[in-house]
Amino acid sequence: MLLKELEQINKHDIILASKSPRRQQLMKDAGIRFRTVNNCDMEEVYPSVLQAEAIPQYLARAKAACYESLICNDTILITADTIVWLDNEVIGKPSGAADAIAMLGRLSGRMHEVFTGVCVRTILQERLFYTSSRVYFRKLNDDEISYYVNTYEPFDKAGAYGVQEWIGYVGVERIEGSYFNVMGLPVQRLYCELLNIIDYENKTGL
Repeated sequence: MLLKELEQINKHDIILASKSPRRQQLMKDAGIRFRTVNNCDMEEVYPSVLQAEAIPQYLARAKAACYESLICNDTILITADTIVWLDNEVIGKPSGAADAIAMLGRLSGRMHEVFTGVCVRTILQERLFYTSSRVYFRKLNDDEISYYVNTYEPFDKAGAYGVQEWIGYVGVERIEGSYFNVMGLPVQRLYCELLNIIDYENKTGL
């Protein structure tokens, strides 16, 4: 039996504008049918006055602007950006092994926040939102950090780690908030937003 809510979502042309295999897998696991585009080479820069959750929301909206020409009557475009936030600054993607080791050394034994901003656009609507999670790492020793970096090479990941990988199993004590948000996409919130968009357009006859 096909769930009515998923059937409503999957009638649309869902575009996930993301290179992230983790976001793509989360969408698939949620039962959402979609296609991907990732040919926008936008430089991920933002005004220096922005803080915390405002940064990924700004970047998600900027990414959406790159693909607005793809939006037509039944299209729903999804863009997202995730940051790791520690000591009032963004911990970005590492430039190499040494940088990744240094980043994980900063995160070790501490709590940091993960913010994901999501922009969902149709031809008539835009929904911009964010989800936050708090991640608590136990104190990691140097050998554990080096093993993880050398084995998993987390150079495409904000904060130099993937919570779904070995480091998440042995290093994360607890998470307050959405686990999937830490992976890069708050699918529960996204699912609800998609239903709200579709319900609004159905009620208004758009």
